[in-house]
Amino acid sequence: SSIKVFMHSCFFSPDGHFITTLDLCYYRGEDPHDVEYIWRAISDTVKVMEYNSTLNRFTGYTPTGKHKAEQFNADPVVLASFQTSLHFFCKYYVYRVTTLVDMHIPPSVHLRSMTPHSDRHPSMLTCSVYKFYPKQIRVTWLRNGQEVTSNMTSSEELANGDWHYQIHSYLEYTPTPGEKISCMVEHASFTEPKILHWDMSLPESGRNKIAIGASGLVLGVVFAAAGLLYYNRRTTTGGGGE
Repeated sequence: SSIKVFMHSCFFSPDGHFITTLDLCYYRGEDPHDVEYIWRAISDTVKVMEYNSTLNRFTGYTPTGKHKAEQFNADPVVLASFQTSLHFFCKYYVYRVTTLVDMHIPPSVHLRSMTPHSDRHPSMLTCSVYKFYPKQIRVTWLRNGQEVTSNMTSSEELANGDWHYQIHSYLEYTPTPGEKISCMVEHASFTEPKILHWDMSLPESGRNKIAIGASGLVLGVVFAAAGLLYYNRRTTTGGGGE
């Protein structure tokens, strides 16, 4: 989809109509130099006339607009001035976008898992890649260093609307001891592929939490006992002093 930048001005005509003029810049496709300038005149809520830089022509939509469009199309000076507006209103933004195009913005990569109820049930790993430019990117899954070609799906490159992109890749897998699962991202901003390895111990987090909880319980009992002994000693000492 195109990105549109616009400026507008409003005023009342001598006969009391509310006139709005719009200067619109449409950036089409991946090439930010592919820009089209549209000038549009609206009376109250009715479109009267429009200029298109691609056609370098005016089009009228009302009797008055058609009459003016015919006059303007016959005047090379007017047509040239609106071509100048293409540069004045749109090329500045093209310059800013071109600066972005010339840059390679590295993505941030995140690897997550939906933990299964059992270690022997399939899990879903998600490799999410955010805020990168340009659009071209390659995300692959590796199992013990070898590319995975089954049980995986990927989204398209999704435009954020600010010239950045994101993509998400999913892998269904069954945790296996000693197996290394990795997500590899290749992008123009990297000098070498970025690889994130999944820690296969994470699905055992439930057991780890139980172990930590048990340790905490034991420590709690130890500290409670120590506190009780300390209290008894203070009480005994205090009684002897009386």
